Parts: sequence; C-alpha cells; structure tokens
Amino acid sequence: MNNHIRCLLTEDIEINCSLSFQKKIHSNFWKSLYIIWENFVKKILADPHELQVWQKVDRHGNIYWQAYDPVTGKSFSSGSETDVSMWIEQLYRH
Repeated sequence: MNNHIRCLLTEDIEINCSLSFQKKIHSNFWKSLYIIWENFVKKILADPHELQVWQKVDRHGNIYWQAYDPVTGKSFSSGSETDVSMWIEQLYRH
C-alpha cells in the first residue's frame, strides 16, 4: 500500500492540486501577517502600567498562562487560569 498522496492522474488535476497548495500558503501568509499586525497594535495602544495576562503554548502543545505587573515588576506563570486569577487577587490585596 502506498501512503504517498500524489496528484498525477491528469495534467489538469495536477495543476489544480498545485493551485490549491499555493492558496493555502497564501492564506497562511496573510493570516500570519494579520496576527503580527494585531499584536503590534495591541503593544502600541497598551497602557504601560496595566497588568498584562496572556496565554501561551509550549513546544509540546501544552497551554499555560503568564501574567506580569509592570508596576511591581512581578510575574507569574501557571497551567491554570484559576491560579493566575488567584495570584492577581493576592497581588492587589497587599
């Protein structure tokens, strides 16, 4: 059994497969460019003294949360959104 996917049935199909692949690349490029632009605008408009919280994904696909308070210089990271919320509450109690 051959596990390779190939578009070689006719010349027309091969061209269509190639165009489909190019559309995916083109779409991914614009999507990536939009995300970069969106993050850039958020950084410019952000209050430098405002608490920052964001979600990240590590190289293994695990989702975790990070928080940073620029006023105190303190930061916190956890796999639990609840833990981050508790850290924020504790930060502002003192």
